[in-house]
Amino acid sequence: MAASPGGFTAQLNFKLGRRPGGYAMRNQLGLDLEVRKRRRLRVEASTDRIGTSRISCCCSDSVVPIRRSSGSGKSIEKSEDWRFDPKKSSHSHRVRLHASPALPFASPQSPFVSKKEKIYPRCTPRNSGPQSRDTPPRRDTGIANEKDWGISLLNENVIESGTNEDGSTWYRESGEDLGENGYRCRWTRMGGQSHDGSSEWKETWWEKSDWTGYKELGVEKSGRNAEGDSWWETWQENLHQDEWSNLAMIERSAQKQAKSGIENAGWYEKWWEKYDAKGWTEKKAYKYGRLNEQSWWEKWGEQYDGRGSVLKWTDKWAETVLGTKWGDKWEDKFFAGIGSRQGETWHVTPGGERWSRTWGEEHFGNGSKVHKYGKSTTGESWDIVVDEETYYEAEPHYGWADVVGDSSQLLSIEPRERPPGVYPNLDFGSSPPPPSDDSPEDLPPSQ
Repeated sequence: MAASPGGFTAQLNFKLGRRPGGYAMRNQLGLDLEVRKRRRLRVEASTDRIGTSRISCCCSDSVVPIRRSSGSGKSIEKSEDWRFDPKKSSHSHRVRLHASPALPFASPQSPFVSKKEKIYPRCTPRNSGPQSRDTPPRRDTGIANEKDWGISLLNENVIESGTNEDGSTWYRESGEDLGENGYRCRWTRMGGQSHDGSSEWKETWWEKSDWTGYKELGVEKSGRNAEGDSWWETWQENLHQDEWSNLAMIERSAQKQAKSGIENAGWYEKWWEKYDAKGWTEKKAYKYGRLNEQSWWEKWGEQYDGRGSVLKWTDKWAETVLGTKWGDKWEDKFFAGIGSRQGETWHVTPGGERWSRTWGEEHFGNGSKVHKYGKSTTGESWDIVVDEETYYEAEPHYGWADVVGDSSQLLSIEPRERPPGVYPNLDFGSSPPPPSDDSPEDLPPSQ
């Protein structure tokens, strides 16, 4: 898609296919991905259960539900299990975090698939309605791919409901909303509850488009179970034209929240990613958790400009109700082999006594010498130059080509037909505010 002072000239068109230099790979969760070989930059010196259920007869022109298997999410940029041992803090120069295997994304695929333009006689009993999904989302599973949600929108307006053999009830409805500038939103809502009302669930799917070329695919789900656990989750991806660079951009995001019904425990996560056609990539996450007397927070980000510049950072901290606090943070900046690393590990006692150790590194681009320095509140200090190679990832392991390959349903969304002589309004306006990383109102704020 491109825009000029004269107006809209073309829409975004993508052709999906195997790209040169790519290779098929099966990741830890068994998903087939098309992955490019990533470039690692190393600077070196020259010397060196579903059955048929009885349902109440309802009048509808819906489609036949068909059960499908559950899917799993792709491996994510970061999945870390962070534990801090204050007893060991004074003996460690630098805390390094190791990624643990990503957990499978809990959200199952849709239990039904649309049969396009198939109309059934009204009041004809068919298979059961949508199946209950009374399982909370999983932590640290990042942003799922669209195929893991199994979004399948109906081609006609539907309002239907029913009762299953076990007494649980369900409903499903779908429709289409239209607006200015070619706006169209196709949606499907569904939900249900147990016979005694102790558990319930809701889920909404949608796709949006307009004449500017904007396309969006999304899901929102929530529920609670008989144990009192409650949750909320949303996921979406969109394609649009960046208002400043006029480049095609794909953005993906996910928010997840769950609270326990039997103890003082809960967690919240927000993930978002941005990709443009020239290789610029940004990924961020915000996480919060609570378990009885302890709470913890985490923020991290990565940014690649597509020309070799890389910025990565992480900030983690935790506290107890007694007042003990501890944390660790670091930042990397590199370009063409030249860059720096710096960080801090810290600890505060209930009485307010603070200990910290700061450290840094300077990399000069020659691949053989690194300047390391640091100090702590207990009197430690160092300032040395060592023989050491410089190593960092110059490209993201998942970039523009990967996200295009995993967004076929988004890219295939068909906008409303535009009448001859009608042109889209391309009033970009000012830049939207950056995503908020604040925790939900019912959870304590970060420190």
